[in-house]
Amino acid sequence: MEKEIKVLLAEDDTNLGLLLKEYLVAKGYNTTLCEDGDKAYDAFLKNPFDIGIFDVMMPHRDGFTLAKDIRLINSEIPIIFLTAKSMKDDVLEGFKLGADDYMTKPFSMEELLVRIEAVLRRAGGIHENKQEEFKLGRFLFDSKKQLLHDGEKAIKLTTKESELLKLLCNNANEVLERNFALKTIWLDDNYFNARSMDVYITKLRKHLKPETDIEIINVHGKGYKLIM
Repeated sequence: MEKEIKVLLAEDDTNLGLLLKEYLVAKGYNTTLCEDGDKAYDAFLKNPFDIGIFDVMMPHRDGFTLAKDIRLINSEIPIIFLTAKSMKDDVLEGFKLGADDYMTKPFSMEELLVRIEAVLRRAGGIHENKQEEFKLGRFLFDSKKQLLHDGEKAIKLTTKESELLKLLCNNANEVLERNFALKTIWLDDNYFNARSMDVYITKLRKHLKPETDIEIINVHGKGYKLIM
């Protein structure tokens, strides 16, 4: 991120709220947690925020009312609603209010992060990693040209192979969550896309096999890790 992103998080479930705040702070977001709609509105009046994440069912002022009141002051701020209810009417109500996204509990932290980044990207508040070339042992990976060089020959990667390898490189030596990768590249984490991603992982392993110091490993129940 080129600037610090300020998040207004309104969640009346104390445990979930603290968990979400801790996760977002760890990911580099300056996050203010409020336990009800009134406190969130007061915080908004006192400080500028780049995005709002509001639980729908809150005491004093629910998420929809909070969004309405905040949009009267700032019509541009992106808003993501969180709710335990999956009723169609609620979803429609949220989007009528101009919601940028809507998530039904329970959800994964990684999915929320993907949604936040996508919303901010659309709003112009976040910039993607501009790095295009990565050194992988003897290989040089040019993500823009979708080429993997080993010093003698170049392997032309498919678009999906290139996008997946870039994501692995950007998260080198850390777990790349399956859902995060699927939502980022395929935009949907359904079974068929997951199987497709497994095929591309196998292809990437084959391409990188000559370099013994580079390895893509499975992390059971989580995803993959590029070891460098």
